[in-house]
Amino acid sequence: MLDKIKQAVLAGEMEGIAELTNQALAQGIEAREILDQALTPAMDIVGKEYEDGERYVPEMLISAATMKGAVTLLKPLLVEAGVKARGKLVIGTVEGDLHDIGKDLVAMMVEGAGFEVINIGTEITAEEFVKAVKEHKPDIVGMSALLTTTMIHMPEVIDALKQAGLRDQVKVMIGGAPVTQGYADKIGADGYAPDAASATKLAKSLT
Repeated sequence: MLDKIKQAVLAGEMEGIAELTNQALAQGIEAREILDQALTPAMDIVGKEYEDGERYVPEMLISAATMKGAVTLLKPLLVEAGVKARGKLVIGTVEGDLHDIGKDLVAMMVEGAGFEVINIGTEITAEEFVKAVKEHKPDIVGMSALLTTTMIHMPEVIDALKQAGLRDQVKVMIGGAPVTQGYADKIGADGYAPDAASATKLAKSLT
């Protein structure tokens, strides 16, 4: 059954995932087992295939959405069982930027890796990032920018976290088309990822 769930995620079978997940639970398979032995390994494969050029963004999105269908069912059971998330990520696209596909894919992939993810949306100001950090107390803040004209807001968020006395409490990871490792180093971010698969690895390494 775990293999069936894994294969469903790999194939992007969004319509059948809820039924398979419920069947597994009915058979007495624990929510944590489904997450650790079916969903997470499936998304690891999806990420690896993307890195190897065997899978494209639309296919990743479908697999991630399939995985999310299962996670939605499992989440209340994981909480009930006292299963701790690997870490907590607050993620948003910076001020002035409406792009969300890459950010949403990162959010889904990182969630599939066992993190609690708070996706705060697009056009998020420095003040809103600070507010989200105060409210959710994440381990990591993720920022996305798809335009050179909006990536300038990334250092503003880092400065706002410093001014609020929160910078030492969170790791900051950034990504998006115009963003580079050099830019991450320049603005004092803790990490940069060029795509969702790399972002998932980075999140794991930062916690």
